[in-house]
Amino acid sequence: MEERVSISISEGVADVRLVRADKMNALDQAMFEALVAATDRLSKEKGVRVVVLSGEGRAFCAGLDMGRFAAMKEKGGNGIPGGENRDLTARTHGQANFPQQAVWGWRQLPVPVIAAVHGVAFGGGFQLSLGADMRFLSPDARMSVMEIKWGLVPDMAGTPILASLVRDDILRDLTYTGRIFSAQEAMNYGLATRICDDPRATALEVAREIAGKSPDAIRAAKRLLNNLSVDPGPALLAESIEQQKLIGRANQTEAVRSNLEKRAARYVD
Repeated sequence: MEERVSISISEGVADVRLVRADKMNALDQAMFEALVAATDRLSKEKGVRVVVLSGEGRAFCAGLDMGRFAAMKEKGGNGIPGGENRDLTARTHGQANFPQQAVWGWRQLPVPVIAAVHGVAFGGGFQLSLGADMRFLSPDARMSVMEIKWGLVPDMAGTPILASLVRDDILRDLTYTGRIFSAQEAMNYGLATRICDDPRATALEVAREIAGKSPDAIRAAKRLLNNLSVDPGPALLAESIEQQKLIGRANQTEAVRSNLEKRAARYVD
């Protein structure tokens, strides 16, 4: 896990960092596994009262590793751990499948999670930020629901979380277009909690403030707030069903090939 995600704990605050800076913390098999392992560890770690999630280097997380898309182009498959052999509809972690758990696991933690986002949070990286209770963005941060670019849909628990954060028409706009939007737009849409010059430093400061409150009350508050959402189970399963239908089909493969070959796509109805 340490090759992709580092965890240091001090005075009740878990400082969790994605440490694949040379690849802008892109999501490869090892990163998926490390994220799931991190939430599993933190869920059992005594003394943790707040979590701050951030990325080293130039970005929070650039999304799915380009090597996975190259594999899609050559062999098909879904570009996630286990490739074409993984059944996305199988529920491996309660209501979630394995890649969904890399995001949903943060929402399930019994303590607050603050994502400190700088650089880019694209596709799966954007969905990862959604797993947090709060998102602190740098002024130059950029985000995107980028799955449409690759002929896919968001399938890492993004849709049920997004539905609770943004207006329906905004959600459709971002999902259909895959356009990149700014930190200020994210704030306007309800996707950013704060915009700050140093989001990680601010997140750690707020985390220490929260850690100084009654841990019983904070955990109870998170349970109450999580229960305000509708049952995510059907939405999580629907993500997997729709994604599995798309992966490897002619138009999805063409989306990947056209992007990697830097040409206009030629889709068929």
